[in-house]
Amino acid sequence: MTELIPVLVLLPLVGVVVTALTPARVARVLGTAWTAAVAALAVLLAVAVWQDGPVSLVLGGWDVPIGIGLRVDGLAAAMLLLTGLVGTVVCVFATASEAVAGNRWFWPLWLFLLAGLNAVFVSGDLFNTYVALELVTIAAVALVALGGDDALRPALRYLFVAVLGSLAFLVVVALVYARTGTLALDDATGALPSGPVLLTVLGLAIVGLGLKTALFPMHTWLPPAHAGAPSAVSPLMSALVIKASLYVLIRMWTGLAGDDATEALGQLLGAVGVAAVLWGSFLALRQTHLKRLVAYSTVAQVGSFFLIFPLATPGLRADATPEAIEAARLAWQGALVLVLAHGLAKAAMFLGAGTLKSAYGSDALTDLRGAVGTHPVAVIAFGLAGVCLAGLPPTFAFVGKWQLLWASLESGQWWWIPVLLVGGLLTFAYTAKALWVMIHTEPIDSAEPRWDTVAPVPIPARMQWTTFVLALLAFVLGLHSIEILELLDVGTPWEVPL
Repeated sequence: MTELIPVLVLLPLVGVVVTALTPARVARVLGTAWTAAVAALAVLLAVAVWQDGPVSLVLGGWDVPIGIGLRVDGLAAAMLLLTGLVGTVVCVFATASEAVAGNRWFWPLWLFLLAGLNAVFVSGDLFNTYVALELVTIAAVALVALGGDDALRPALRYLFVAVLGSLAFLVVVALVYARTGTLALDDATGALPSGPVLLTVLGLAIVGLGLKTALFPMHTWLPPAHAGAPSAVSPLMSALVIKASLYVLIRMWTGLAGDDATEALGQLLGAVGVAAVLWGSFLALRQTHLKRLVAYSTVAQVGSFFLIFPLATPGLRADATPEAIEAARLAWQGALVLVLAHGLAKAAMFLGAGTLKSAYGSDALTDLRGAVGTHPVAVIAFGLAGVCLAGLPPTFAFVGKWQLLWASLESGQWWWIPVLLVGGLLTFAYTAKALWVMIHTEPIDSAEPRWDTVAPVPIPARMQWTTFVLALLAFVLGLHSIEILELLDVGTPWEVPL
């Protein structure tokens, strides 16, 4: 299956050329089919990794570090699956009308983004990772700009922030190479000694990749960009684009951290994550537009992902105890399940918001009163996705939070438990706020309730049903999570029986 690894990057690039040269109607069909084909290849590769372990390949006719090293383990396979699945469903949604996609250039730009995302996930060295992240940034900024004049300012702000992040990460690449003589992350592991240089590398990586991930307080570019983007672009940004930089940061951290200083830095990252959960949730509760509410909730959920750093770092030490290693494994599973669950549920929420905006011509909550009467599938899917993000059983996110709770207890870091519980309650609160408006009319005690406060226009049924498919997956995967946990365990940094 090693030959599939470069195909996951090259096939979308071919699709970029094809969809750019074909008429819009044909490009919609080809773009969707192309994405589905890439998703099918990702499934085949994930099954191979799950059954036989990590796969790797070196391109260029030279061994690493001169050749281009590609590697897919359980985490990479899971991210490839998420990208293919969400991308395919969003493409089906985008075929509904040119308006939800922005314009015909959505299709080549999306396939360009798909190639960049897959390149990030399969890359085995830091320089190629840097190049892949730049491809992701270029495509993502262009996709946001498809939202029209109102999206240009958020797109430019996103570009400025992303360039700053790229510069910081480029310095990281240079420092690692200068100190270790290699860009292969596996070879750099252990070759970078503890001390000021290691802390500088990790600190710059946190800043550079944190900017791209929208980690609090570097998050201010995200809500305008995600809310202003076309309805088919917002789910891609939240579910996939910010995950690419988070993926790289997790890779670097688990490869380089593991001493007293990085343990302290991990606790600091956890504290920043707590601030993100609280501040993002507070701002989400204050929003009066549905897409901005969902965008600010992303800021909060990104914070919960960062609990992996304080919980897993003690297990990365050379003298780690069995309890610390087990806690690290649980934190690894829990945080990454949350990443996957967020990808599905948040894409569903943005698709639901986009569906209602297309129908009502607005995503203002006051204009969506009684929307459940005209678009019940979209509203139910939005609520189902919100329940998943809150981590209520038996959803997929509940599995992730359960693993993080056990990791907190196993490591003795009980102070992260209230964060997980409060974060879930806040997620439920702002989801309930939106649902309350969409279920009821104003005034609620009116003798003749109206279900069409703003008269909706007809929209294709697939816009609602694609939303429901992703929300349902985010829910039912909690009942079938063992296989996913096993996949995430393949190639973990901890050399223990899993």
